[in-house]
Amino acid sequence: MPSAPAVGQALTVLKVLARRAGPVPAASIARELGLARSTTYRLLDALSAQGFVVHLPEERRYGLGVAAFELGSAYSRQEPMQRLARPLLTRLADRVGHNAHLVVLHGRDVLYVIEERVAGRPSLVTDVGVRLPATLTASGLAILAALPTAQVRALYPSTAAFVQRHDQGPTTLSQLRRLLVDVRASGFAAETGSVTPGLASVACAAFDHNGHPVAGIAVTYPVDEADDRDRTELVTAVRGCADELTRRLGGAARS
Repeated sequence: MPSAPAVGQALTVLKVLARRAGPVPAASIARELGLARSTTYRLLDALSAQGFVVHLPEERRYGLGVAAFELGSAYSRQEPMQRLARPLLTRLADRVGHNAHLVVLHGRDVLYVIEERVAGRPSLVTDVGVRLPATLTASGLAILAALPTAQVRALYPSTAAFVQRHDQGPTTLSQLRRLLVDVRASGFAAETGSVTPGLASVACAAFDHNGHPVAGIAVTYPVDEADDRDRTELVTAVRGCADELTRRLGGAARS
């Protein structure tokens, strides 16, 4: 297919524009991608004709067009990550016999987007649409541990950014950093009683193609029903679920 290289180049142009805070000159795009200016202008013209790029003649710059916005909106409407993750969460809950959930980071909170409940298990304060402080949840800690240090620092600039529940949870950035170091070293996050006394959770993050943690997957269980061996098995199951979602998203964790 002779057009395949051109398609790939056009997509890389869109990625460059998506990463920038505002419109950029064609010369900057050509330089970043190592393309000839003639090739860059040809790609921009083709993308402009389809509405994916808009040319700002007075500024001599190019930005994303309405068609690019429509693609992003369609992605949100179709909820592809939830669709990919739901059967995985169902199988996870069936496998371990405990409630499983998937969250995404929203500011300093985690937002619960999937809840798979198991009959006979303890009721939870979490549900679809519920938000909780990320620093108190295993799923939130799993995501935070995979973020760049600067981003974590920006999220928690002062002690006022920290929220406790049941007198548990970090209250300073130094305490949070120590927790995140432990999460990275062990490969999973855990909390005991921070959300609900008597209940504990283990969690792992799932990643997109940029190595960005896009979700946290967790299992919640009664503390008195799981010993160290049981928890190891839960961690293995959760990690397998997160790895499979990462694979389905075409992702990979940062090395």
